[in-house]
Amino acid sequence: MAIAVRNLTKFYGQEKAVDDISFDVRTGEILGFLGPNGAGKTTTMKIVTCYLPPNAGTVTVDDLNIADHSLDVRRKIGYLAEHNPLYLDMNVIEYLAYTGSLHGLENSGLRGRIKDMVELCGLGDVRHKDIGELSKGYRQRVGLAQAMIHDPDVLILDEPTSGLDPNQIVEIRSLIRHLGRQKTVIFSTHILSEVQATCDRVIIINEGRIVADGTPEQLQSDFRGSETVTVELKAKTSDAMQDLFPKFRSIENVEKAEYTGAHGDTHGFTLHTVKGSDVREQIFRLAVVQGWTLLELSRRITSLEEIFHKLTTIDDHKN
Repeated sequence: MAIAVRNLTKFYGQEKAVDDISFDVRTGEILGFLGPNGAGKTTTMKIVTCYLPPNAGTVTVDDLNIADHSLDVRRKIGYLAEHNPLYLDMNVIEYLAYTGSLHGLENSGLRGRIKDMVELCGLGDVRHKDIGELSKGYRQRVGLAQAMIHDPDVLILDEPTSGLDPNQIVEIRSLIRHLGRQKTVIFSTHILSEVQATCDRVIIINEGRIVADGTPEQLQSDFRGSETVTVELKAKTSDAMQDLFPKFRSIENVEKAEYTGAHGDTHGFTLHTVKGSDVREQIFRLAVVQGWTLLELSRRITSLEEIFHKLTTIDDHKN
């Protein structure tokens, strides 16, 4: 395992920010670390990166314990903090040269890494500009470049797309996917679509405890409730509730059927089905037998947003 966290606990005074959590991150895995504000995400990331000591528990990075090998662990990690700490009066090249030198890079090796980071992070057009003149998106790119300047095995990215516009988010997401082919990546975000598009695995943390751990597909399977099928069809009838509705209601695994209205010969239905079932083939066959024209047949399962809300809303979680 690239990272192994065991029984990690952290207090701020009397407040328990992280409550006895354990998890592993495999080499080459992209892990999405999710949770509401104050859930313990940033605290956990700061402990893994050796910025904070835990009150209890252990963390190892490539079999190195953070308590005994802090400097060695830091050499293996690239860290983009939630509030990107940049020297605004330096230009991009100067800043990358400075951060690279802190990692022991020098001469041609340092110049080569700066060139690579400028190209990888799309900084070519602004490489001679002062960081204070850059947009939020470019500053995040500079932060990513400094996190990777020493070619670390592990990247810890805390809210890397915070404050970015949709186009910038797509660019950073693509960069993270590219990096995940070579490195172990942990990143936190509040954007659930980002997780679905980027992550191999997801951990959801709430009130300092892990409440879910799995692939996006596994979480959708484990936490989904009843599923919804939307049907729109053309059929000649003078009474849809008498001629059409009972046929949908009688389909196996349909718990509830709703007639959503008509426009001429076009009729709409919403079917609520048993968890894990898929009635679309049955509907298709029914339409063939009845001579209906299907205009829409779509299935909606529980989204990551709904799972996140369910697991991190206090009343729902406790109930």
